[in-house]
Amino acid sequence: MTKAVIFDMFETLITHYRTPLYFSEEMAADAGVDTERFRSRWRELEADRTLGRITFDDTIRLILEENGAYSDKIHKLIVSKRKLTKQRCLDSMHEGIMPMIGALKSRGVKLGLISNCFSEEAEIIKASELYKVFDAPCLSYDLKIKKPDAAIFDICIKNLGVKAEDCIYIGDGGSCELEAAENIGMRAYQAMWYSYDSANNVIIRDKRFPAFDDPCEVAAAL
Repeated sequence: MTKAVIFDMFETLITHYRTPLYFSEEMAADAGVDTERFRSRWRELEADRTLGRITFDDTIRLILEENGAYSDKIHKLIVSKRKLTKQRCLDSMHEGIMPMIGALKSRGVKLGLISNCFSEEAEIIKASELYKVFDAPCLSYDLKIKKPDAAIFDICIKNLGVKAEDCIYIGDGGSCELEAAENIGMRAYQAMWYSYDSANNVIIRDKRFPAFDDPCEVAAAL
């Protein structure tokens, strides 16, 4: 019997690819910094950003200063555009997500969230209506643990008050999350519904795991 469902956030519940992107390339253009120089430093700091060691604001300040491009105006522009982009991810959620969540909650299924995220993402997520539906939200930025570390899965399961075998995990497959969930005893499913939204958002089908092509399939499968 399924007692709980744990979801990934990006490319599972929400996606970057229904709205204009604002990744390292776009930030570098606004900063007037060479794209590869910006992207290289951005990637070097990814683990620190994910584990809550440095904020997004401070990351941008550091990169701008290292490249002789800092000004309050440019810093504010990049930070505001990035946060707006993340908010738009929530605003353009797949139309089947909230009905799926409603169907699960009406059946008494507990809901968990595990997301590798940065400070600006954590801020937007926690301020959203979506965040309120979870019985056990676990954000890497807050917990200082990230997928695929088994510890973040264990924390979520414990907070839900269930056993791993009574829980399923649904994610697009990034960060080796499906393997990690399965390794601790959960059933893992790949979320494929956002892979059809954009040619830029190519989620490779992993045949090792069952998949859902539409959110409406989730409640029906439990």
